[in-house]
Amino acid sequence: MDYPVVAEPEGVKLKPELMEIEKLYYCIFQDKIMLFFKDQNELLNCYEIEDKEIVETVKKSSSTEDIENILQKFIDKENVNH
Repeated sequence: MDYPVVAEPEGVKLKPELMEIEKLYYCIFQDKIMLFFKDQNELLNCYEIEDKEIVETVKKSSSTEDIENILQKFIDKENVNH
């Protein structure tokens, strides 16, 4: 299966038909992490993370599992601060 989110020079291309419901997908575009997921109603949700430390940590990571853990820690931190 192709990954449903691809960052290209002209922008981010999405294939929502390939997305699983409630699964987080990401890419790095213009020094931002772009997060996407399709909810239970099949609505596409998009978030961006501009935090330079998080972006650099994700760029240096070599595995999807590590990146998901990095993003989950960021999300948990943001939820505590709001």
